[in-house]
Amino acid sequence: MIVILNDLLNPIEVTRIRDALAGAQWQEGSSTAGRHARMVKNNEQAMGPQVEMPRRVIAEALARNELFNMAALPRSTTSIMFSRYRPGMEYGTHIDNVLMPAAGGRIRTDLAMTVFLSDPDSYSGGALSISGTETGIRLAAGSAVFYPATTLHRVTPVETGERLAAVLWVQSLVREDAARETLCDLARARRMILDTEGKTEAFDLVAKIHANLLRGWGEL
Repeated sequence: MIVILNDLLNPIEVTRIRDALAGAQWQEGSSTAGRHARMVKNNEQAMGPQVEMPRRVIAEALARNELFNMAALPRSTTSIMFSRYRPGMEYGTHIDNVLMPAAGGRIRTDLAMTVFLSDPDSYSGGALSISGTETGIRLAAGSAVFYPATTLHRVTPVETGERLAAVLWVQSLVREDAARETLCDLARARRMILDTEGKTEAFDLVAKIHANLLRGWGEL
């Protein structure tokens, strides 16, 4: 399941993040890639104290975003990284590491997320291409996408301008993508019934199904 979060960040938050990253130190992105991904990773990653405020801003935005919490069912996340692609840079086809460092140890990477920070008309190329989909993804600044980390994916070469983005990985309470999609559909249906009809018998039944499936599928 590929999920788009439109306007995860508001314009003021995007500007604050860009301004902070303008003063960051940048290093070769291959330094944080696994052995095989390192062979095809050609970008830059932000380092230094300037990344701490942008990390907090994005973490707070995710915490308040209903669709993210409904569809991802996050248990824990990796630290948020910031990547920069200039003309000629790309990230070739790869699969993400299964286990990544996180607070308190390591997490299983169920979902990968990209938060777009550059206006799409300020650069060309640089699309997120996920295996099995027909078109690349280039979203408005402040919008985000997350998708199963089990997929092969790539960032196509940037041709002009600069592509700035944040990336992170999520361990979900529910391991299987199909199960997460079912739970998300049920949560949306539950919300629609409540909004249009109130707390009816149908609402209670859907809420019961959602709760008991999550109880069976969830991992703490």
